[in-house]
Amino acid sequence: MKQKTVSGMRGVLVLFFTLAVVSGLSARAQKEPVGPSEAAAKEEQKELRISKQYGINYLPLIVLEGHKLIEKNAQEAGLGAVKVQWLTFGGGATANDALLSGNVDLISGGVAPALILWDKTKGAAKFLAALDRSPLILNSTNPDVKSIRDFSEKDKIAVPSVKVSIQALTLQIAAAKAFGQEHYDRIDPWTVALPHPDALVALTSGKSEITAHFTNEPFASIEQQHPQVHQVFRSYDVFGSPHTANLVTTSEGFYHNNPRLVSVIIESLNEADAWIQANKHEAALLYLSVTNSSEPVELIEKILHNPDITYTTKPLNLQYYSDFLYEVGTISTKPEKQEDLFFPKVFE
Repeated sequence: MKQKTVSGMRGVLVLFFTLAVVSGLSARAQKEPVGPSEAAAKEEQKELRISKQYGINYLPLIVLEGHKLIEKNAQEAGLGAVKVQWLTFGGGATANDALLSGNVDLISGGVAPALILWDKTKGAAKFLAALDRSPLILNSTNPDVKSIRDFSEKDKIAVPSVKVSIQALTLQIAAAKAFGQEHYDRIDPWTVALPHPDALVALTSGKSEITAHFTNEPFASIEQQHPQVHQVFRSYDVFGSPHTANLVTTSEGFYHNNPRLVSVIIESLNEADAWIQANKHEAALLYLSVTNSSEPVELIEKILHNPDITYTTKPLNLQYYSDFLYEVGTISTKPEKQEDLFFPKVFE
């Protein structure tokens, strides 16, 4: 009787262990990418919502929008008609909130807010691709400001988002190098959140409290046409080398549920990058058309010929930002390498 009881208990345990393994595999399968045959059978999204921000950093996305590259490449990939809705946000904090709330499928923005989102979601939001390598430029109308050491409570520095934008973070890194790591946030009280177009007007009008603007192109070059505006420094000066400035970020759910659409998006970005490289005058015209901007086409074209600005989906030197954010406690996890921050498709 005892032997039967032991045997019966063993049977129950084996059954329980088997069910647990099957359940675990099923749960993991829901999180991991589906195989090619499953992907082909699964219906992928027919509507896509993508956000961009202000400036020529986002030119690859502007090319996607103006040339309808995602729509074209989706048709050619057998995905049928895909509708793309384009949204424009003024800063990375707004973009992060939109992705977290499910109001967009992909967001674009600076490295700093993207890293904060990656850490906050414990990797459930990752980078799909890099957008550009370009310097951030700090301009000022205060003639006494020659370096970051010269800012004081008399100044107000416009950045897209206080504390979390890539401009705000670069200010912190520059302050840490100038004043010591413990004083990395010394400049923060003098920063003000303003979208780049609004900050340009505020800086150049002479009627605002704004005395500096940490920005990108074309806003930096437009501001420097005004005699009272001078350049203080660039992010490349802070780090001593180029770096990725902006990224495209998406959720784990979107990435795994739309494998063929993800491939189309990356293919389209690479196509846009190649077109910009070969057609700088046409790219300048397209930028002005899509953004309804009034700058001279010669100015935009000159910016595109700047060798410090390149468009590529491959990242460069993200550790400048991730290491600092980890050191000051803004993010709790330090990526071992920049590939840890990305979904793998862009490296294939």
